[in-house]
Amino acid sequence: MDKQVSFEDEPLMLVDMDGMEVGNLSKDACHKDKGILHRAFSIFILDAKGNVLIQQRSQQKKLWPLYWSNSCCSHPRLGEKIEDAANRRLEQELSIRVELTQHYEFEYRADYEDIGAEHKLCAVFTGISTGKIKVNSDEIAA
Repeated sequence: MDKQVSFEDEPLMLVDMDGMEVGNLSKDACHKDKGILHRAFSIFILDAKGNVLIQQRSQQKKLWPLYWSNSCCSHPRLGEKIEDAANRRLEQELSIRVELTQHYEFEYRADYEDIGAEHKLCAVFTGISTGKIKVNSDEIAA
């Protein structure tokens, strides 16, 4: 029952450097040109031995298709708490639910070829999973 869970027209939360919400704009618009600062999260899932799960991004991704990445990353929906969004995406992409710990936030900007860019205020989470993982092939290549 794989399905695409993220769309280019979905609204993302625009934020200032202090993390205060200042509006919203489509995902596509946020990732054009040099990117517009928006809220996001990055998750690193570890197994019981401390190995980090990485994933290969889907070929359908507009930015960095088929690149190797963290366990899961995305954006909260408007009005959604960042930890709730992180858990939602873990379930949608990897079919797991784990206790997450938020460590810090950081701002970054990165260009992808001449296609677009990321500019995020990114919360970083970790969690431990000992369960079976089932990847959503619409979101993850490997």
